[in-house]
Amino acid sequence: MRLYLRWGRNPGWDPTLRETTGHLVSRHVLSESNTEHRHAALRPENERAMTILARLELWKEQGAISTEQQAHLASLSRGEPVSLSLELNLLLYAGVLAFVAGLGWTISTWSQQLGDVLILAILSIILAASFWYCFSRATAWSAAETAAPTAIFDYVLYLGSLVWCVELAYLENRFHVLSGQWDLYLLATALLFFFLAYRFDNRFVLSLALSSLAGWFGITISRWPSHQDAEYRQYALLYGLLVGVAGVILQRLKLKPHFFGTYLNIATNVLFWAILSGVFEHEGNGLWLVFLLIACGSSLTWGLKRRAFAFVAYAAVYGYLGVSSLLIRNSSDFSFILTYFVFTAIAMIVGLVLIARHFGRTE
Repeated sequence: MRLYLRWGRNPGWDPTLRETTGHLVSRHVLSESNTEHRHAALRPENERAMTILARLELWKEQGAISTEQQAHLASLSRGEPVSLSLELNLLLYAGVLAFVAGLGWTISTWSQQLGDVLILAILSIILAASFWYCFSRATAWSAAETAAPTAIFDYVLYLGSLVWCVELAYLENRFHVLSGQWDLYLLATALLFFFLAYRFDNRFVLSLALSSLAGWFGITISRWPSHQDAEYRQYALLYGLLVGVAGVILQRLKLKPHFFGTYLNIATNVLFWAILSGVFEHEGNGLWLVFLLIACGSSLTWGLKRRAFAFVAYAAVYGYLGVSSLLIRNSSDFSFILTYFVFTAIAMIVGLVLIARHFGRTE
């Protein structure tokens, strides 16, 4: 405005030129103003979120994160809902387990006051109601993976399975129905849980079946006259091999092939523990050390090939325990042992973290 007034006071200034120039300048100012408003309208409301999305895309292109991780983090930055189904499932299963544990504690503490009739009636009602619910609402059986018909179906089945164990233990402890033949109880329980797991497609019940079968193997050999570690080790190796072979056969037969991971994880852990028991022996552990190295190499190869981090962790942890037992076996210096475990454990954890990050990257 001061420029216009100064030009206006100039005696030699043409009023027509002044008016024309004023219109042109005003039009230019309005054009710039409209452009700024248009850019402001096209600008995203959350500029910070767009910066995060751009950086996530860059990290994905550089291979720092995988496509799945990029999609998950991008959804978080956009404020989209996040699925917590896995966490909720674990909490609900833990809640069922805690309820049954509390039920068992109550029975063991107040059994004299409550009486056998009331306790057995309560346990039988819970057991019958759970199994009735499952059988009445189950869909037709299929060899493939099937979804639960209701939201609480799997938890009710898990509850019934655990209550079965509590009631069976109470019956034997109070009435000695089979005179302490716990191996028969465990075998019958394993068969029942296998049936329930395959009928209702539940991995947790399958793990209960495999655990009961492992207990049956252990209880059977514990009744032998001799209690040498070699005999336990042989039965543990036999159990691990049987479980692994059964898992492979059932997968080949397309009979709930998604259960194969459960079979393989349990068989791997049992075999590692059996081999470690041989490495921990003070004499004749050289061959078991070779077996441990072979098992660690096989587990590592399987984990890297199948991109299953659990088997990489098995190889690292069990191999670390076996080698460490040999290195510190003849040492009586507590400071040396403590220093060794502090530094080597930290190094192993850092290595596992780095490997886990590598598993998240795209190949």
